[in-house]
Amino acid sequence: MTIKYLKKAPLHSRSDDTKTQQIVRDILHDIENGGDEKALEYASKFDKYEGEVILSKSAIEAAAELVPEKMKQDIEFAHSNVERFARAQKSTVANFETEVVPGLIAGQKAIPVNAAGCYIPGGRYSHIASAIMTVTTAKVAGCENIIACSPPRPGVGVAPAIIYAAHICGSDKILAMGGVQGIAAMTFGLFGLPKANILVGPGNQFVAEAKRMLFGRVGIDMIAGPTDSLILADGTADPMIVAVDLVGQAEHGYNSPVWLVTDDQALAEKVMELVPGLIEDLPDTNCENAFAAWRDYAEVILCDNREEMAQTSDDYAPEHLTVQAADLDWWLENLSCYGSLFLGEETTVAFGDKASGTNHVLPTSGAANYTGGLSVHKYMKIVTWQRATREGARPIAEATARISRLEGMEGHARTADVRLAKFFPNEKFDLTANG
Repeated sequence: MTIKYLKKAPLHSRSDDTKTQQIVRDILHDIENGGDEKALEYASKFDKYEGEVILSKSAIEAAAELVPEKMKQDIEFAHSNVERFARAQKSTVANFETEVVPGLIAGQKAIPVNAAGCYIPGGRYSHIASAIMTVTTAKVAGCENIIACSPPRPGVGVAPAIIYAAHICGSDKILAMGGVQGIAAMTFGLFGLPKANILVGPGNQFVAEAKRMLFGRVGIDMIAGPTDSLILADGTADPMIVAVDLVGQAEHGYNSPVWLVTDDQALAEKVMELVPGLIEDLPDTNCENAFAAWRDYAEVILCDNREEMAQTSDDYAPEHLTVQAADLDWWLENLSCYGSLFLGEETTVAFGDKASGTNHVLPTSGAANYTGGLSVHKYMKIVTWQRATREGARPIAEATARISRLEGMEGHARTADVRLAKFFPNEKFDLTANG
């Protein structure tokens, strides 16, 4: 495979996050030992907020009054789409039972976790859509306790639109607390909250590190890095739409990679010509982020054919993958490593990020090689069960005893022996490892 980089990102060494790890470790330790009081201390220090920690009904109602009616309609529209898609996802996991051998029945059961902690960023951007994505899927999964957690702004509190979205999507409690202290409060069950069984939702490097450290004690959706996006485009693509889509994703942050993979050099050159002007036209903060991301992390790759394009894309395993090329069915069939796929110029990553129904909490940093994004399934435990008649247990017990002895696990073997002796007292069995 021969590919040519028309634009290549500088090599980025893996950052040393030892300092972040130590900060997060210390905060988690302090809060676990100091409880509510210590969490409030960190909230005062980092959030600079002294208001309600668990929002009251009246606070939620007051926030709803501040949300414009059209925005409420948009949130409800997005919620409806995410809910509909999540219900369809849930329907693909069924409880079942099957007779494995005569007399031995085994089955599967999907059980939702009891408590889900949904972190909703509210720093540089108010992630209204993250409230919709995380809370809705937990609700559809059947979680009994759903905590929405979002950082309050000094003197203001949690963004009203986030409060409204979390409430209508089904949160049972809304926690006005950000960062590591918010993650700790949900994990340790502070302020009268149930201890979270799973933590979901995006966040900054401190939130991501807290989730990583707590994984094992609680479940998490994934360990997320900077968001990334790749566009596959051929000569049929509209260069302006491609360029706008790249810039739209670059504004996430200074270290958010965007990649263009194409087999058409003229298209690539036109896109590269358009991008700087589109970045300059963004508001100041967005412009700074997009400029740095384009300068330091963006790549434009020229391939010989669509097969090379597809292989290159799979090698990158992007979080978001857009195809603006002919024969969309071929791409759907041949691409295998991505968090979420957007086929054709009629859809775009921002649709999935905000309102189309698929989830925007997705694997980053190449994790799409081995996992998908947040879904209703993440909140559900797929467990198994079995029961047997005595005749059905007989061949299972015999095989178990012999396999266990071959492995050197005599205690295991004897759990089979004792049943055979009780169920079939007048029969003899060869249960040796060489039987």
